[in-house]
Amino acid sequence: MTDARNQLILNLQELADLFAWRRSQLAAEAGLRESEWRMLEEVESEHFLPSLFARERACTPAAVSKTLRALQEAGLVKARIDSRDGRQRRYSLTATGGRRLRSLRAAREEALRVIWSDLPERELARFARFSEGLVERLRSYAKDHEPETQKARPAS
Repeated sequence: MTDARNQLILNLQELADLFAWRRSQLAAEAGLRESEWRMLEEVESEHFLPSLFARERACTPAAVSKTLRALQEAGLVKARIDSRDGRQRRYSLTATGGRRLRSLRAAREEALRVIWSDLPERELARFARFSEGLVERLRSYAKDHEPETQKARPAS
């Protein structure tokens, strides 16, 4: 492998780590764990289903329930019985949960503005095109080389 490819892989790995670290920082600044932030974003959508969320995130339904309970106890999420199907609960953000999520998004947007604002637009567009192709190639390769035990899992 060429030195340029090795350096690119190292840079991409570091970028991924830095994005994850920064997301954890933002969540902590808002008094949340990253998993709670992700769930707040999903609950905000009108079609949140805990079982689907668990499957998409490859976590257990019990973990999702625990996070939902914590968000309810913190006053960020409320649950009600579905009027059409009494077996289902519908979750929504409370006013406090909505404010917390807007505050998180504002902090993220401010960081993006500071970090990205003076980068040349042409280079960003070129990198976006390049990385999009790279993502597709990696996704395809990973899918083709997935172990049989993972191929049997339901699609998310």
